[in-house]
Amino acid sequence: MVAMEKQRRLHGAVSMAERQNRLGSYYSMYWNDAAGKNTGEVELTFEFQQGATASEIKKMTRKFPSSDSSGTAEFSIIGENYSKNGKVLAWKATLQRGGRVISTQKSYLWR
Repeated sequence: MVAMEKQRRLHGAVSMAERQNRLGSYYSMYWNDAAGKNTGEVELTFEFQQGATASEIKKMTRKFPSSDSSGTAEFSIIGENYSKNGKVLAWKATLQRGGRVISTQKSYLWR
């Protein structure tokens, strides 16, 4: 993590417990689909596996209205989820508009 990014994430955390709850993995996803504007709701899905959960795939989803042609979503694996289940080992992000897959990005270790 870049030093300034770490400072931004920990800003306002006074006690060690507050700082511990903010430690983890943060993923920022930026998307742009100007051609598909107003053709359906946008759904960005983030799937990931963690070290202590073996092959279990966890999923987080963010939805955007059909009028949006671009956007940003942040997915964070922090606090107890991070300390109990470990680091994110593999991930996959999928952008869908109206149920149709627009784009997919994944880490090297994703199967």
